[in-house]
Amino acid sequence: MRQIATESELNELIAAQSAVMVLFGGSHCGVCQAIKPRLMEMARADFPHLAMVWIDCEAAGPPCAAQRVFSLPVVQLWFEGQPFDRFVRAFSLAAVRQAIERPYEMLFSAEG
Repeated sequence: MRQIATESELNELIAAQSAVMVLFGGSHCGVCQAIKPRLMEMARADFPHLAMVWIDCEAAGPPCAAQRVFSLPVVQLWFEGQPFDRFVRAFSLAAVRQAIERPYEMLFSAEG
């Protein structure tokens, strides 16, 4: 999972990658620290073309504020440069997986 600290880095990554999952969290956020490895494993196992990004909102406030992240954790999904879905505070990994499956399959099914 790539860690970024600026809004420009985030924008560049979203523009360059077809599928992006952004996890906004913090080093002192227990839920964030617990969900981060589980999201990474899910992406690695089921969505290998999904770029994953971690933004530590405690250390890098401006990109979090620019994305209107005011509580943690937040997961944003981007496909083809467009925001697709957003999960805030209380959500399940199953809900995130379900949101990724269809657009991911449409983008990458031809690649096998």
